[in-house]
Amino acid sequence: MLNTKNANPGKATPPPGSKRALLSVYDKNGLVELGQGLAQAGWELVSTGGTARTLREAGVPVTEVERVTGFPEMLDGRVKTLHPVLFGGILGRRDDPEHREQLRQHGIGWIDLVVSNLYPFRETVDRPDVTLELAIENIDIGGPSLIRAAAKNYRDVLIVVDPAEYPVVLQAIRDGAVTDDLRYRLAWQAFAHTAAYDAAISTWLGGRINQGPAALPDKLVLYFEKSQALSYGENPHQRAAAYRDPFYHAGLLGGMRQLQGKPLSFNNLNDAQGAVSAVAEFSRPAAVAVKHATPCGAGLADTVAEACRRAHDADPVSIYGGILAVNGTFDEAAAAALRRVHLDVLVAPEYTPEALTAMARKRDLRVLSTGARMTAGYQALGAYDLKRIGGGLLLQEPDYLDEEPESWRPVTKLHPAPGQLADMELAWRVVKHVRSNAIVIAGGGMTLGIGGGQTNRVESARIAVRAAGDRARGAVLASDAFIPFADTVEVAAEAGISVIVQPGGSIRDQEAIDAAERLGIAMVFTGARHLRH
Repeated sequence: MLNTKNANPGKATPPPGSKRALLSVYDKNGLVELGQGLAQAGWELVSTGGTARTLREAGVPVTEVERVTGFPEMLDGRVKTLHPVLFGGILGRRDDPEHREQLRQHGIGWIDLVVSNLYPFRETVDRPDVTLELAIENIDIGGPSLIRAAAKNYRDVLIVVDPAEYPVVLQAIRDGAVTDDLRYRLAWQAFAHTAAYDAAISTWLGGRINQGPAALPDKLVLYFEKSQALSYGENPHQRAAAYRDPFYHAGLLGGMRQLQGKPLSFNNLNDAQGAVSAVAEFSRPAAVAVKHATPCGAGLADTVAEACRRAHDADPVSIYGGILAVNGTFDEAAAAALRRVHLDVLVAPEYTPEALTAMARKRDLRVLSTGARMTAGYQALGAYDLKRIGGGLLLQEPDYLDEEPESWRPVTKLHPAPGQLADMELAWRVVKHVRSNAIVIAGGGMTLGIGGGQTNRVESARIAVRAAGDRARGAVLASDAFIPFADTVEVAAEAGISVIVQPGGSIRDQEAIDAAERLGIAMVFTGARHLRH
């Protein structure tokens, strides 16, 4: 065992009864002010290379860490704080006589405060030119060890990882009011800090192995950063916040900016995600309106403005107070199309200045920019689909298939007309975003009736037909899962539906096909289902 007392006779030890702080930080914000305050309070400061240099240049007295340990920094800075003189001073228990005697024998002084934050691993791997070697060099070893040691011994050692806490800790030291509650809270922050750091490393390294969500890990490590507090949760008595995945730059939170409007709530963002996910299905200009996490209207057109009109006209009642997302630039014409429409949230990749001026008249409207064009897979690739249940999580790959309508299989003698293919695709791409059992009727580049969230499929069909009314004649109907009985086909026929799009795959497929043949409806199988619970 290394006898640090005999091996390093030239090391510095603190004067008896003095307080000692060890400072080793990457983020230098607030460091000088903290150092000045501690020095004025009579504390001895011990620090590592860059941190010591910053303090010294500001005129703050500081002792280099190698003068305490008796060893210089080694291996290009990889080893500088990993030393028993430091860890003994941090981990020793003041109320244990044996600990006090061992530290006295080895000439180790107490360390009463550790201030540390870590190499910028996440910021490093966020660089477009990052290499594995660069990422590895930005994995901090000594810092997490110091933090964990101090947090473990929090009853005797203050640990500070967040510069925002510097004024709080300094004031408590000046007032002689360092409470057990403060020590405990700082220790909790410290362990959260190192846990998040390790999670970031694990997530990034695992992503290089898994190449996306294809492999489901045996141990799931999640790392998210709080991006904003929300006004409330699903109900006003529920607190809520949004957390961003720092490694996933697509998706709603990846590049979102709020350009105007009231603070966002949990429901606002949940519904906005539903609208973004649906509108990202289309390459043509599209608009999707969502109410209570379910699409209530969708439109496809040659312009964003016309797509907005169609999304509104699909269901003028349900869109009131809803969320609308478009997949292209929102311009003055689109703003004019929605002039009389009351929305809670509007989402677009970008806005023209004229559109923003027009929308500014709706002062309560929350206007969100995603900063990137939303295209197929935008909402899905690179992320797991998670659902919390009692005692754990359910995890699955996102529901994303690069489906081509041309590959769908007609199963009736009557085939759809070529001009109906666009409406068939519209209905099919929207139905995957409606709660199961889901039915969507579409025609003329817009949805006409949407039914979902029912415990039987025929009731969803009745809801969709009732919403579509006379517009259902000649339109197409999509079902998210197979149609097992003739009753849904009969409801569609009575409404005048001309084409049914469904996955197929039921042992009773022939019953549905026979009903379609008998009632003069073309039926197409896609071969894939899209349940959404």
